[in-house]
Amino acid sequence: MNAEIQTLRRKLPIGYQSFADLRKDGCYYVDKTPLIRQMIEERRYYFLSRPRRFGKSLLIDTLQELFEGNEPLFQGLDIHPHWDWSVEYPVVRLTLDGIVSTPEELEDNLLSQLYKIEQTFTLQLPPVKASSERLRHILYQLHQIAGQQVAVLVDEYDKPVLDVLEDSDKARVNRDRLRDVYSILKSSQKHIRFVFVTGITMMSMASFSSGLNNLTNISLSPRYATICGYTDHDLDTVFTPELEGLDRDKIRTWYNGYHWLGEEKLYNPHDILHLFYEREYTEHWFQSGEPGYLYRMLEKNKVSPMQVENRVVDASSVSKFELGKFSHEALLFQSGYLTITQKEFDEDNILYHLDYPNYEVQRSFNKGFADHLTGCGREIAETGNALIQALGENNFLAFKQKIQTMLDGIPYAWPSSGDLSHYEAWYTSLLYMSFRTTPVDLKAEEMTSRGRSDLVILHQNQVFVLELKMVQGDKNIERKVKEGLDEAITQIRTKGYAEKYRDLDQPIHLIGMVFGEEDRNLLEIRVEKF
Repeated sequence: MNAEIQTLRRKLPIGYQSFADLRKDGCYYVDKTPLIRQMIEERRYYFLSRPRRFGKSLLIDTLQELFEGNEPLFQGLDIHPHWDWSVEYPVVRLTLDGIVSTPEELEDNLLSQLYKIEQTFTLQLPPVKASSERLRHILYQLHQIAGQQVAVLVDEYDKPVLDVLEDSDKARVNRDRLRDVYSILKSSQKHIRFVFVTGITMMSMASFSSGLNNLTNISLSPRYATICGYTDHDLDTVFTPELEGLDRDKIRTWYNGYHWLGEEKLYNPHDILHLFYEREYTEHWFQSGEPGYLYRMLEKNKVSPMQVENRVVDASSVSKFELGKFSHEALLFQSGYLTITQKEFDEDNILYHLDYPNYEVQRSFNKGFADHLTGCGREIAETGNALIQALGENNFLAFKQKIQTMLDGIPYAWPSSGDLSHYEAWYTSLLYMSFRTTPVDLKAEEMTSRGRSDLVILHQNQVFVLELKMVQGDKNIERKVKEGLDEAITQIRTKGYAEKYRDLDQPIHLIGMVFGEEDRNLLEIRVEKF
C-alpha cells in the first residue's frame, strides 16, 4: 500500500455509538453537523425513521454532546463556530433497545432509565410511580434547576412494539404504554428546548398520534435525506485511504442505493465500514440480523417473493405503520429492504416506485426467504450461480439438470389447493429466488398487452424467456409433457413476451419448462430461437 495513503488512514468507527469515543480515538467521521444545525435553527420537535445499523444512535449521541456543551468534541466541525458554547442544556435521553416482551418489562425498563436520570441530576424523587408522570416531573425539575429548557432524545422509540409485533395484543398494550409516556413531551412543551425521536417504523403519525403528532417527520424530507448514511462523495473524500485495492463500481453495485428523496443515494455505514475492515464483498448488513418476522409476515399473507420487488404504491401507504393495518410494502421500505427508486405524480396522487436498494439486499433477502420457505437457502443460492453460468454458455442440458438436482433436495410442503397454477407459482418463486441471489438482470411477471410472462433473463448479451407449466398424473405422461411444452412455447410467441427485446439485436431463447405434480420436479425443457 502507498506509504502516504497508509499514514492518512484513521481508525474505522466499527461499533461506535459514542460520539465522544469516536472523536477522542481519531476515527473517521462524516460531518453531519451542518444538518444538525439546520434542524435546531428551524424547529424544535423532530422524528426520523431509518433502518437498523444506519447511524441513528450515533446521531442521538452527537446531539446529546452538543446540547451538553462538550465543545472540544466539535473542534473542526461545521457547527463549532455557530454554537453558543457558554450555554449547557440538560438532556433527557431514553433508549428503548432493551429486550422487552411484556408491558411490565417495558414499564420497569422506563422507570430504571428515569431513575438514573434523577440520580444523575440529584432530583427530588416524585411521589408518583408511573413512568409518564415521572418523566413530567423530571422535565419540570430540570428546567427549574438548570434555568434552561431540556433537550429530549428518544432512540428506538418503536422497538418495544416491533419486538412483539406478531402478538397483536402485546403490541397494542406496549404501544399504549408508550403513548402515555410520549404524550408528556407534548404537554410539557414549555420545559423543552428540542426533541429528537428515532426508530425504524413511522408509527409516530398514526399509532402514537396523541403523543407525537407535534413532531416534524423528516424521514422523507429531501433536505435531511443524508443525515444518516454515507454518500459517494463521503467515500471519495473522507474514506479515500480505504478505497485503494477495492473496485469502486463494485462497491456501488453491492452497497449503494438507499434513497429518501434527496439528490444522492446512500450507503449503509455498517456495510461500508465492514467492507473497509474485512476487504470482502459480502452480506455485512444482513449478517447482523435477519428479518425473520418479515418472512413470517409475507408467508402468512401469501406474498410471493416476486411481489416484493418493483412495486408502485401510493406515497401515503409507505409512511404509515398502524398495527393491523400496515402494508407489507410499508414495513419492507421502513425496515430498509426496499427503497424509493422513482417518484411520480398521477393526477392528485403521489406514487413511489419501490425496489431493492442494492445487490447485497436483493441477494441476502432472497436467500433468507428461500431458506425460510424451504430450509435450503444456501443450496438455492449456489444453484442460482450455476444456472446463470449454464445459460450464458447455452448449455441447456446442464441448466435442466441443475434445476432437477436443486428440487430433489427441497423438502417443501405442497399447496393445499389442487389448482395447478399454485404449483406453477411455487416453482416460479423457487427459480426467481435462485436467480435473485445473483446479479443477473431478471424480469419477473413482466406485463405485455396480451399477458404476463413468468421470467425473463438478460445475460451476456442474450435474452432468455422462461414459461413454466404443470402436468398431472402418470398416465400418458410423455404426451402431456409434449403438450405442456407446446403450450409454453406457443404462449411466449402468441402473447408477445419476447417482442420488446427484438430491438436489442441479441439472441433470444424461448424456454418452455414442464413440471410434474407427482414427480415434484422438472420433467423436461424445450428451447427455441425467437
